[in-house]
Amino acid sequence: MARRTQLTPNTRLASLLDETGYRQGEFARLVNRVGTETGRPLRYDQSAVSHWLSGATPMPRTQPVVLEALARKLGRQVTAFDAGFTQRPAPPAQQHDTVVELSNLGSADMDPSRRAVLAAGLFSAAVAIPGWPEMADRFEQMRTDPHARIGMPEVESVRTMTERISDLDDQFGGRATRPMAAAFLVNQIVPYLRADATDEVRRAMLSAAADHCYLTGYMAMDERADRLAQDYYVKALELAGAADDHLTYCTTLRGMSVQAVDLGHAQMALRLADAAAAATPQAGPRMLAFLAGQQAHAAAATGDRATAMQRIAEAENAMDRAESQAKAFGSYDPSSLSYHVGQVRHALGDRVGGIEALQQSDRQRESVFRRTRIRYNAMLAERKLQIGHLEEACADWHRVLDDYPLVQSGRCDDRIRELIHVTRPYGTNAHVRHLHERLRAVVAPGALS
Repeated sequence: MARRTQLTPNTRLASLLDETGYRQGEFARLVNRVGTETGRPLRYDQSAVSHWLSGATPMPRTQPVVLEALARKLGRQVTAFDAGFTQRPAPPAQQHDTVVELSNLGSADMDPSRRAVLAAGLFSAAVAIPGWPEMADRFEQMRTDPHARIGMPEVESVRTMTERISDLDDQFGGRATRPMAAAFLVNQIVPYLRADATDEVRRAMLSAAADHCYLTGYMAMDERADRLAQDYYVKALELAGAADDHLTYCTTLRGMSVQAVDLGHAQMALRLADAAAAATPQAGPRMLAFLAGQQAHAAAATGDRATAMQRIAEAENAMDRAESQAKAFGSYDPSSLSYHVGQVRHALGDRVGGIEALQQSDRQRESVFRRTRIRYNAMLAERKLQIGHLEEACADWHRVLDDYPLVQSGRCDDRIRELIHVTRPYGTNAHVRHLHERLRAVVAPGALS
């Protein structure tokens, strides 16, 4: 009879688990939730955690999920060595080259065979956010091509292409437009970043590249490739820092906050929103509204009523000042602010007030923002159903179905899945039956599985 290997208790994991304050069963449920986020359904219970504590090592495909669960609770990165899953720490990372990493990231995203793998990457609640003061040290000197030189026309071409892709993204969703953005990043922007240029042109190109990276990250988030979005966002921060571009740096931090609150990481969302607000030395009223609105949403998601109300008041006052001036920053407008008011009211328990604000947002929204209309009208319908207004909810869902066939978006797909789930108990209602009939005509069988 073979002798069983004697396991050594995992004291490092035990120490981390004690630090989280979780019981073994609670931690197992957290690991399962993190796994579900990335399409890796797990069914661990207290006995599995007990087994790990006794010295057994989780399967290789499960270890990143366990480490992320620990990181979320502790608010810092946790390595396999920290958790006792390996006896040696990983070797120190090589000094990185942002342009090389950017090229690798975009090239993988262009490859159809890799896209599913990238989409399954694990969103990290402990992702390393490069701070503004340290940015210069993080950006390695680029290797320039002595045979290529760029000027402001090349910078303008990048800015123009990014604007065009952004317009298409607003209308048709990230799934349709991200391959184009990744290809432009690899085939045009990366060579421009390596080309010879004056200091002024170099900074302008870094800034344009940062803005394009931010947009590509946003599209990845829209497709629910959340870890890939984080990777693009971090590269946008590095590029913006190297360009001394506070605006794109702050916008990217705010975008990361939007992603975090959307995934239920309220504390992380608040930290990112506050960091975005703190990182801009001077901001006009529209930018202030843009930042304060997200701070309010994140604060409300943490349950901090006083801060949420203070920030939303700041956003409203700033928007009043901005509307008296020429539009000078992005697409943050009264519709966006009304959406944030609705999110704050809903998070703080005012369901009716939240619905009224979302309805106001819909009335103010420009027609070009089709994907936004799908997501927010679906949200409006879900919240009307929560207070018992089934017929009104169905009317809003019909408006969602007017737009849905024209958009390719993972987040819009999520809203259709939620429609199917929450209306299932009302299958005998005539309004719901009509809605389901139309849904079957719009959504192909198995398309959302």
